[in-house]
Amino acid sequence: MKDKQMKTLDGRQQLLVVTMEECGELVQSCSKLLRRAELYSDSKQVQNLKNEVGDVYTMIDLLVEWDVLSWDEIEKRREIKRSKLSRWSDLVEGEEIVKSHEC
Repeated sequence: MKDKQMKTLDGRQQLLVVTMEECGELVQSCSKLLRRAELYSDSKQVQNLKNEVGDVYTMIDLLVEWDVLSWDEIEKRREIKRSKLSRWSDLVEGEEIVKSHEC
């Protein structure tokens, strides 16, 4: 049997792979918080969520640094998403974020 080695990835490919992995870790962290009903506590899982958000933010920053996208493009998309959320969820009301646990 031939020894199969993973293909060497260039910088942009590595960037996308690590970004995918970090996004997956954030998804997993969100899921654990929901399953364990610990979202409003100061638990280890809440700290993990904060860490994973920071990791994804770092990868977004690197995507900009590597000219995959720009902060302007991100901001434009952010406004589109906020507009959609204001229509289809209770998270955004106009430009204000509604925090349900404080209302």
